[in-house]
Formats: sequence, structure tokens, C-alpha cells
Amino acid sequence: MAITSIGETAFTTVETPNLGPQDVLLEVGCVGLCGSDLNTYRGLNPLATLPRIPGHEIGGTIVQYGQDVPVKCAPGAKAIVIPYTACKQCSACRTGRPNACKFNETLGVQRDGGMASQLVVPYDRLILNDQLSLHEQALVEPLSVGFHAVQRGTVTQHDTVVVLGAGMIGVGAVVGALARGARVIVVEISDAKKATLRNLGVQDIINPLTESLSDRVAALTDGHGADVVIEAVGLPETFRSAVDLACFGGRVVYVGYAKSEVSYNTSLFNLKELDIMGSRNATRTDFEAVIDHLQATPGLSQKIISRVFSWDDAAKAFPFWEANRQDIFKVMIDMQGNGHD
Repeated sequence: MAITSIGETAFTTVETPNLGPQDVLLEVGCVGLCGSDLNTYRGLNPLATLPRIPGHEIGGTIVQYGQDVPVKCAPGAKAIVIPYTACKQCSACRTGRPNACKFNETLGVQRDGGMASQLVVPYDRLILNDQLSLHEQALVEPLSVGFHAVQRGTVTQHDTVVVLGAGMIGVGAVVGALARGARVIVVEISDAKKATLRNLGVQDIINPLTESLSDRVAALTDGHGADVVIEAVGLPETFRSAVDLACFGGRVVYVGYAKSEVSYNTSLFNLKELDIMGSRNATRTDFEAVIDHLQATPGLSQKIISRVFSWDDAAKAFPFWEANRQDIFKVMIDMQGNGHD
């Protein structure tokens, strides 16, 4: 299914790409929809051109493989897709950070993605796993982005972490920080998400529309502020709040990105001697950490997945999400079975 124009989708027929010697043909089992897919649908994604087949949160089954692919990638093997490319030549790639490749192209964004019955990908972009369900497979990538932000912030069990925004990437950061034993405070304007956040283990949730964010964080941290602030909203005001809420000697991680310029009073950068970091995509290590966590935490996916559409009903997914944006964590398309609420 392709996004054909702004606010419009359609089922289309495309030719299956030729299978190169290091490629596999994957039968797609389940695809999660990301905020970037929704922005493409809404005409707000500057990285995507239309028409575009969306979807980079992908799990499936190998059905065919090229002549240079290892035998472990045999037909029938279950796999999770790492949807980013890496040029192996830019400064990020050369220093072991291919997730930040200068020339990255992500499936479903700069190139067609996984909302198709079959997909051809290089075998080194797969993680084989036969333990996770189809839905859990498609949950790995978005959680990995949050886990990567937690890794960038070097979060430990001794930290108090403020996560700004409880969209799916923010939830990944919440789950990742909790998995490390940190105390997590979530800032989220949607009251509809509170019950799920508490079920994940979050005790303190702040709605900045109804209470003072700075006062509440100060009260919860004995006046010090947060050891780590992870920004997962992408608004100028939340970019500034991250700096304000961090403690002296604290760390700020930006995983959201603002669509307009952000102005700061930069004195706090120096006075607090903050470590301020960007966070982009995720590494294979992040993917593996999420897989381990999902396998060790039965039932986690059911708490996070808001709605699953069948392949036949895939065209309903974007309108549903757009109409219920404040209530939704994750929308998925099950290519093999039936959808459910």
C-alpha cells in the first residue's frame, strides 16, 4: 500500500526487485506505523517524496536468498529488519556509528518501505529471531530508537530521567531507562496515556498544561533537577525545557527534532556544564537489547500496541491514527492475520 498523495493511500502493484547475491526476499509479517509515516501521509515529511510505500518497523519470514547469503538465512527463518542504510565511508560510519550515516536512507522514508507483501533487503540488515511474535518483531525498531537515546545519555540506576513526550519514541526511552533501573518522570499532555504509562512502571507523570513543569520536577528531585532529560517531542519549547530541567552537571539528549529554529539562553549550557547530545536511529546493539528485553518481559507489547489493522483494512490505519493522535502509542498492520483493537 502506497501513500499516493497528501491524505490519500491506495493498494498498488509493483515489481519485486531483483535478488542480488547478498539479498534476501522477506515475506512481511507485520509492519508498525511511525510518526514519520504519519507525517508523510499528512504532507509534513520533508525527507519523503510521493508516492511512497511507508513502513520501516518490519518483521517477517525469509522465503528466498541470494548466492552469497549465509545458510542461517534459509527460507523459513524469522527476521527483524534494521531499516537504515550505511555508506561505510562517511565520518560516522568510519567511527563505528553507522546509525548516523551522512547518506542514510531509511525504508519507508527516502526509499519504499515494508507495507508490501514482500520486501528485498540485504541480509546484513536482518536480525534472526524465532522467539518473538509478529507484533513484537515490528515493535523492536521503534523501541530501539528510544533505547539508543538512553544509551546516548549513559543512563544508570542512580539517575532520575525526565522524558519529554510519551509518543512511541518517548515510550522506548521510558522502557529503556526503567530497564536500567533509573527513576523515570514522564511529561505528557495526554491524560489518556496515563494508565498505560503507569502499567509500564512510571510513577510520576506531569501534564504541563495543568501544572508547573519546573516546580513539579524541582519538587520530585529535591530541587536539583533531572540527571538526564530526553526530549522526544520536537518543539522549540520542549528543546528549551530540556535545558531548564536538567541538573547542574546533567545530560540532555535530543531524539526529537524541531521543525523550526530554536532560540536559547545559552548561559545554562555553561553554568550547568551540560552534556548535550543528539540521538539518531539505533544500532544493532540497541536492537539486540530490545529483543532481549521483550523476551524477558512477556506482555509488554500488549501494553504498547494500540490498534492492529488487517492487511485488507490497511487503508483505514492513517485516518484512524490522525483522528486519535492523543490516545495512540502504536498502530500496526498485520499482513498475515486479522486486526484487533
